[in-house]
Amino acid sequence: MSIYNNILVVADINHDEQPALARAMQLASKSQSRSHITFFLSIYDFSYDMTSMLSIDERDAMRRGVIHQREQWMTKISEDYTNDSVDFEVKVVWHNRPYEAIIAQVFSGNHDIIIKGTRKHDVLESVIFTPTDWHLLRKSPTPVLLVKNQHWPENSSVLAAVHVASESEAHIGLNDRMVELLQDISTRLEAKPYLVNSYPVTPANITIELPEFDPTTYTDAVRAHHLMSMKALRQKHSMDEEQTVVGQGLPEDVIPEAVNDLNAAMVILGTTGRTGLSAVFIGNTAEHVIDKIDCDVLALKPEGFVSPLDPKTAV
Repeated sequence: MSIYNNILVVADINHDEQPALARAMQLASKSQSRSHITFFLSIYDFSYDMTSMLSIDERDAMRRGVIHQREQWMTKISEDYTNDSVDFEVKVVWHNRPYEAIIAQVFSGNHDIIIKGTRKHDVLESVIFTPTDWHLLRKSPTPVLLVKNQHWPENSSVLAAVHVASESEAHIGLNDRMVELLQDISTRLEAKPYLVNSYPVTPANITIELPEFDPTTYTDAVRAHHLMSMKALRQKHSMDEEQTVVGQGLPEDVIPEAVNDLNAAMVILGTTGRTGLSAVFIGNTAEHVIDKIDCDVLALKPEGFVSPLDPKTAV
């Protein structure tokens, strides 16, 4: 099954190197069907709209000139990445909010994934997520892949952080989509696929409040439940036991540890769907995990997620 063949790549305006475009080409070149990549940039200069000495037509002409310059630059720097095996186009728009422009392009172009580079700290080797990154993670209707490095490391792995103990239909469906995506991407990038899950530590206050409570028996039962649920998921998708990790602790501790132990170059995270005011957040667990890992991150929405920027729901 080919997944993600209509790819939207967000250009990094500050550098000629484009790790997001490099990753998109890697995925597209290994697709079972021909892929299309749109290399996208949103630009805005406040001064162009505040020049009262110019007419509206003159300001429009200036904006078109800036857009044309950026299109030429993007076409030139993309030459080192693209080839005839992938359909490719460059698109530049004038918009004062980059994340809104990106998501608007997702809807208008029917893109099925956004790929964007992240900033990497030179000293601590950590990834710094920009406000645009967070807006995309929270509000994009499609999966968002945030890329750290241009070059994919050898002998690396891809992890899917699944939530196997839940009986929620949303979680069950999201787990299946994550595993299918894991298998597709790990094949394309020639990486080893792994499933990772965590189970909670027994709360200390229970043993104090209930002297007859046996924490060891309780912990063993919880672990057994998670192991059986993980077994059911991996067997459903024809994966081996060696490709699974079930660790005790919080997800924001277990997942980063697995990233280090398994030389992970990408982590796939599911984000829970919410409604109302909380819909702008992707969930505390995902945000805490992202802050602690230094690799590519792919955030996947559950079925039925509605972006607050969906033009169909706009009043």
